[in-house]
Amino acid sequence: MNEYLHIFLISMVPILELRAATVIGCAGGLPWYGVMAVSVIGNMLPVPFILVFIRKILHLMKKSPILKKAAHWIENKGEKNREKIMKYAFFGLVLFVGIPLPGTGAWTGALAAAMVDMRLKLALPAIFVGVILSSVIMVLASYGVLGFLSFLL
Repeated sequence: MNEYLHIFLISMVPILELRAATVIGCAGGLPWYGVMAVSVIGNMLPVPFILVFIRKILHLMKKSPILKKAAHWIENKGEKNREKIMKYAFFGLVLFVGIPLPGTGAWTGALAAAMVDMRLKLALPAIFVGVILSSVIMVLASYGVLGFLSFLL
């Protein structure tokens, strides 16, 4: 049970998120279905809070001389992906969160959705589907399935 707690906590950390948690869990010998379930739940837990509160938090951060620069950096990160998210809405957000590339994931997807004022009832399911997609890709990659398939092609 202790291993699953580690996976859960790692999946909640920005940047590391589900991607790192999945690799660590699979490399640690945990069953893929347990790793997927725990990492998806952990990765999704902060998302509603980000969607609802990030603008207020950034506003407060901008009032502090120490945190002002960080607030602008976070806003720029969200704004950077605005056009992609707006152009494709639900599916754009699913792909943005789901394709495991640097700078993408649930945290950045939630930030981008909040920056474009995407409605919670659209953003939350899109991020959830993206997290599931990312989890499937990372489990397959962790077990070498994707490498095996590329060898066949």
